[in-house]
Amino acid sequence: MPKRKPSFNTIYISERVQECLRPIAHCALTTVVAPMGYGKTTAINWFLAEKTKGGKAVAIRMSIYSEKLPMLWRSAQDAFRFAGLDVLSAFDFPTGEAAATLVLEELCRAFSSGKTAYYLFLDDFHLLRDERAVRFICRISARLPDNAHLIVASRDRFLPAGEIVRLGGNLHQIGMEHLRLNHTELAVYAHRCGAELSEQQLEALLRSSEGWFSAIYLNLRALSERGRLPDASSDIFEMFTAAMIDPLSPDRQEFLAVMGLADEFTAEIARFVTENPETDAIIQDLTCQNAFVTRLPDSQRYRFHHMMKECALRKFRMLPEKSQICYWNRFGSWYGAHGQYLHALSAYRMSGNNDAALTIIEKDAGNLLSALHPEELLERLNACPEEVLMRHPTAILVLMRRLFTWRQIPKMLQLKALLERAIAESTDMPEEERGNLLGECDLIMSFLMYNDITKMSQLHRSASRQMSRPAVTIQAGSSWTFGSPSVLMMYYRAPGELQKETHEMHECMPHYYRITNGHGLGAELVMDAEASFMQGKLREAEIGLERARAAIAGSRQENMALCCDFLELRLLRSGGRHRLDVKARAEALLARHDVVLLNMFESILAYYYALLQEAEKIPDVFRLHRLDTVNYFAPGKPMMELIENQVYLTQGEFPRVIGRSELLLSVYESLHYALVALHIRLQTASAYEALGNRAMARKLLVRALEDAEPDGFVLPFAENAPYLMNHYSALSRELETPFAAAVCEASGQWLSRKETSGAPCELPEALRELSERERSVAQLMALRKTNREIAETLFLSEGTVKQYINRIYSKLELTGTAQEKRRALTALLQKN
Repeated sequence: MPKRKPSFNTIYISERVQECLRPIAHCALTTVVAPMGYGKTTAINWFLAEKTKGGKAVAIRMSIYSEKLPMLWRSAQDAFRFAGLDVLSAFDFPTGEAAATLVLEELCRAFSSGKTAYYLFLDDFHLLRDERAVRFICRISARLPDNAHLIVASRDRFLPAGEIVRLGGNLHQIGMEHLRLNHTELAVYAHRCGAELSEQQLEALLRSSEGWFSAIYLNLRALSERGRLPDASSDIFEMFTAAMIDPLSPDRQEFLAVMGLADEFTAEIARFVTENPETDAIIQDLTCQNAFVTRLPDSQRYRFHHMMKECALRKFRMLPEKSQICYWNRFGSWYGAHGQYLHALSAYRMSGNNDAALTIIEKDAGNLLSALHPEELLERLNACPEEVLMRHPTAILVLMRRLFTWRQIPKMLQLKALLERAIAESTDMPEEERGNLLGECDLIMSFLMYNDITKMSQLHRSASRQMSRPAVTIQAGSSWTFGSPSVLMMYYRAPGELQKETHEMHECMPHYYRITNGHGLGAELVMDAEASFMQGKLREAEIGLERARAAIAGSRQENMALCCDFLELRLLRSGGRHRLDVKARAEALLARHDVVLLNMFESILAYYYALLQEAEKIPDVFRLHRLDTVNYFAPGKPMMELIENQVYLTQGEFPRVIGRSELLLSVYESLHYALVALHIRLQTASAYEALGNRAMARKLLVRALEDAEPDGFVLPFAENAPYLMNHYSALSRELETPFAAAVCEASGQWLSRKETSGAPCELPEALRELSERERSVAQLMALRKTNREIAETLFLSEGTVKQYINRIYSKLELTGTAQEKRRALTALLQKN
């Protein structure tokens, strides 16, 4: 009988392992945990191939090659896109838990839109040394619809014990004991590979390999090629190199050594990097004869098994240093030309090609630099000679902008000095380019003067005079307010400065727009409208709001449009005529997949619903006080703290408001957030009043009046009137100042207006019989105001108030005692 030809690319999945894989289809999460070489990926790929036959299911495969989450994110986007799902394409890498939650919701929505079964396979999870990834796995497993299943392969256990208990029957665990071959399976596998082993050889191989698939595979290859099994003391990597690499010709060994550097590769990349004309033939032979080089399912990409990568890397390090540098540079060149800038930076780092790396930074303009850890970038900067940096002044600007975002100010200033030196020492730089570089440097330095419009304006004007092109480091679509829903809250520095600051905003913003392609267009108009609103000039505020919206229209400055939404909702609560469709707005923003904008909109809704005392409608991140899960920009954080304080008030968490506010006031007053400090002081006074400490409430309120009077800011008082109205009335009588009277009047009107969530207000039939003044009195009665307090609020005599009350009771046909009639009136109003 002729001897069977060896076939070492045989895929063998035993019946026992097949049985072990079946529960995957019924569980939200399956973990496959075993050391390298136990066939984790092979087993899952077999299972997915079975499930996807005939289009019955969709498999989405994602392989991890490093601990860099942004690289995995791009891989995930490609994998979903290849599977026909664009759900991830519009999202940037989620940098916080709130952003991850948004992605999770969109994923679940995409999966549940049909009856197709989805299998997400995340391979080599052990390479992600990031607890956020584990938390995301746990969260998505708890939320996936029944038709979606997550499979995670790892060398190490990663699920916390508590999560294992919580997942319960939704978790299926496959371990090393399930994947190792037993005696019978070893015999079957050896036979399928064309190896006829004696019982003694089977026993010896099982004992030495302990059922480890890779070790068995390599032993069988060695037996085929040498006629004997390796001895038990052989190192697995030595065995691998001897069996899989050494028998190849030198050019193929070098091909493996070089392409082992890539996480994944196509034939096109391999041809470019190796410059080997036999690339296609080599890849064809390797995938046919070597189980450790595989073509990824549903793809034109190839990957090496980790064992092959490790051995290939050892071979690569044996190449001449000049050759190593050449290959790394070719990888960098390929990645850079195809927009894979993080991969390019990694390749150039390995080759030591700082010039090429800085060219990539110029191309990227800092977008993907945000994915690097600050420490990593600083390490690279410190290793780069100054003379090299000076050859790339645009890259210096990009790095300065990134260092500002990371608050690495000393290093940023060092780079500024280096830039100025590079420009001064250059003998052939055109004057126009000098102006552009120095102008953009001024623009970046203006951020250090944040919320001081006078100083920022000086630098913006200087930049505008010198620059003939738009700035490289400012993206027109980025958030001009750093995620804040208010321009005025950002730039109002001190009492009495409003007129000066609004004037300077009008003066400086045209210069800024000219050199940033209209970044933040309409900011000065939004600030004007907000100022009018703060002063209680509601009609002027509405007109200003319309001017701002008209200026913003078509500019794609969604950040500024949201600032308009914030003002519009506050106007609506104060009696404005606008009607923002909150649901439609939320859906439109969700479709943009911009986490910064969505976080901004949630902050707007949180404040609005807090004013309406509708705590159940407040978005979760504020209602549950999980702001620490959101990566807010530092300049926008004070406004988020202010909004969270208002939510605490609505929830009755008065001690917490007081406990937080002392520190908040100290910090934000020192940073010149004067309007934020005014709001927080009023919120704290409200909390003290609610807890019965009227003396402290009054003390804070007097200080707030002193701060607000120079610019006539009455609306912050009105928004806290539900807690402080009695104080306003008393202080108005005591102080006898026009401003105190204006606060009292604005607050009374604010209280008397119908609270609404933005939908048209439908009064109960009986209440439609009341005049507007009667309805105002009725509203204040429902708030348990005394006749005297109602009179003071509406500037009436107590006798006139009694007449209105009697007419209200008569029109509504309310009878009984005075207390009974008031209770009945309150019940009627609550129906509205």
